[in-house]
Amino acid sequence: MGAAGPVFSLTGSHPGFLSPTGIEIAFVLVGIATLGAALVTVTTRQLVHAALWLIVTLGGLAVEYLLLTAEFIAWVQVLIYVGSVVVLLLFGLMLTRAPIGRSPDADSENRRAALVVAVAAAGTLVWVVVDAFRTTWIELDGPVQGSTEATGAFLFRHWVLPFEALSVLLLAALVGAIVLSRKDREGKS
Repeated sequence: MGAAGPVFSLTGSHPGFLSPTGIEIAFVLVGIATLGAALVTVTTRQLVHAALWLIVTLGGLAVEYLLLTAEFIAWVQVLIYVGSVVVLLLFGLMLTRAPIGRSPDADSENRRAALVVAVAAAGTLVWVVVDAFRTTWIELDGPVQGSTEATGAFLFRHWVLPFEALSVLLLAALVGAIVLSRKDREGKS
């Protein structure tokens, strides 16, 4: 064992890439389904359908966190993103009377430029993550990294202000949607 963590030899101490476990297979399958839902989210021309596919995407991410044994992060994903952000988005759509069917405003005819930007951003993200964690090994026999205690202590020690700022931002978005819907009603009366 080196200073960076356990080093696996080629003699068979690690199962290897060609013999995945059931959890690894489930992780890949859920990842593919989540990626498909994300693609449908950004390519659909109906706003309400996009919001509903976003729920599927965020739920798939929560399942991925559960498969990684990060239960706290999985439930935060469900409660905050699925339970709050998407519900706020749907309320915003209802209060601003967004079109339910196909929306011509949802298609800007910039698909090629968007595809180039998306592929460049995804490539950059993959390159940065691979470069950052190339020599990092996770000590599986050490303390649990994704436990509720460790994650909660880290979040509430270092990330309290961003969480509070996010709650104020969501409240401002909801109030803004209500104000916009009120102005439309007053103008029609």
